[in-house]
Amino acid sequence: MARRTVVPPHREGGQAQYIRRPLAETEPRVSSTAAARAWALTHLAEPLTLADLAGVESMSVRTFSRRFREETGLTPMRWLTQRRVDRARELLETTDHTVDRVAAETGFGTAASLRQHFGAGVGVSPGVYRATFRGSRT
Repeated sequence: MARRTVVPPHREGGQAQYIRRPLAETEPRVSSTAAARAWALTHLAEPLTLADLAGVESMSVRTFSRRFREETGLTPMRWLTQRRVDRARELLETTDHTVDRVAAETGFGTAASLRQHFGAGVGVSPGVYRATFRGSRT
């Protein structure tokens, strides 16, 4: 009780003053991976690594991976693959680019890699997808 009512500026005798100070109530620092995601979307055609993405946010790979998963529910590489598949879908629907060119522009590198990831993500080959969605446009 005395500590709460008596608060002299200095205590006599060299004894340290005991003042109970509440900790500053601040929200935990929220660090986002949004900048890395935005950067990745503008660099899809390039070979991107986890270290590249973490570097954009100035984080360690481990911290970046953990925070990325907390924010998106996906690993960074799974998210990147999904964005590349989304971009490939867009190109297949709107352009007459060859599958090789679509693969290059989306960062898959080869038509075989595009076909593998596209088939896993969409459930059909790029050719079937293009025939279905380009054919229905007039």
